[in-house]
Amino acid sequence: MRILLVEDDLLLGESVLAALELGGHTADWVKDGKSAIGALQNPLMHDLVLLDIGLPDIPGTKVLKKIRADGIDIPTIILTARDAISDRVAGLDAGADDYIVKPFDIDEVFARIRSVDRRLKGRASDELVAGDIVLKPAQRQIFFKGDELELTNNEFSVLQTLVERVGSPVLKSYLEDSLYSWGAEVSSNTVEVYISHLRKKLGRDVIKTIHGVGYRLEP
Repeated sequence: MRILLVEDDLLLGESVLAALELGGHTADWVKDGKSAIGALQNPLMHDLVLLDIGLPDIPGTKVLKKIRADGIDIPTIILTARDAISDRVAGLDAGADDYIVKPFDIDEVFARIRSVDRRLKGRASDELVAGDIVLKPAQRQIFFKGDELELTNNEFSVLQTLVERVGSPVLKSYLEDSLYSWGAEVSSNTVEVYISHLRKKLGRDVIKTIHGVGYRLEP
């Protein structure tokens, strides 16, 4: 999952960013409301937003109202030190999908991310199943025909994206965006390398190449 972190506290932002990447997510970080609105003008770039309310230029609630008014329905979790009921109500009414009060444990943030993702995709469980493939994102585990496989973080992310869209073509550029944050160098054959590794572990017929488009996990 590619996440946009909107947080002006440098120490907290660095900690959350590192934790997200360690947890297998790709994360981009902006430090003010104006930058957040700009980053979200391409709603397909990110899968979820972690949004602070107390930003230095535009309050997070106004950022959220702005993007919702623009028709951008990206899942958003507010992270804030404001714990009054009125603040929670205002945040949720502005369009937030969840609300976490600082200080927080990063494991709770991960659990809330999974909960929001599961709810919006209409799933009752975190477990993803596609034929003989079973993914458990919370545990970063994959089973194929009942046997657990060892995957790198990037291999897992590519496979998770394909499993979530099983039977549908996934753009190569989308897979690249899901793997790398802003400014990272991406070689032209990066995705092909991970697809090749996955085929060696799952079989060559499981992932089909759609020439000029990307890849599709066969249903």
